[in-house]
Amino acid sequence: MSKVRQTYIKRLAKDLVDAEPEKFSEDFDENKEALKETDEFESKKLRNRVAGYIVRVVQNSKE
Repeated sequence: MSKVRQTYIKRLAKDLVDAEPEKFSEDFDENKEALKETDEFESKKLRNRVAGYIVRVVQNSKE
């Protein structure tokens, strides 16, 4: 079974990918570094969770 992500993480990740799709990729570490540049994240845990979900969003958009 997979983990259930909260709605605000999904919404935030989808909005970020829609705004700048060329900035994100299927690599978690690259997404994490890209999110470090934004001042939107106060905690490392939230940033990592969003970066992980961005991987899923990018994979699904390529199909």
